[in-house]
Amino acid sequence: MNCPCGSGSPFGACCGAFLSGGRTAATAEQLMRSRYCAYVVEDVDYLVRTTHPSSRTPGLAASIRNWMDQVQWLRLHVLAAGENTVEFIAEYISEGKPGRLHERSRFKQKNGEWFYVGEA
Repeated sequence: MNCPCGSGSPFGACCGAFLSGGRTAATAEQLMRSRYCAYVVEDVDYLVRTTHPSSRTPGLAASIRNWMDQVQWLRLHVLAAGENTVEFIAEYISEGKPGRLHERSRFKQKNGEWFYVGEA
């Protein structure tokens, strides 16, 4: 299976290595791409683990699961990537209708590891 992040590489050699814990993201963009893949393969634990501790709300895992139950992810388009931000569009289907999530996400490093903070 090719990686859902759109790299064209096999999933296991790309974002799958981040999800399995074999590698950590070296950039904010790598983390964002791996988080998109975690939504595609429904890896709630990875999404919680890669959310910055200051942004982890008590109901975070339940909120992520609820979102996953409503959406089938189709495609990722990275529009711009800076040092701490990534702007992207993620295409999906929800309730039989196509949709697009356009977000500029903010990331932060802690002890050399990247974490998702929230929308910029």
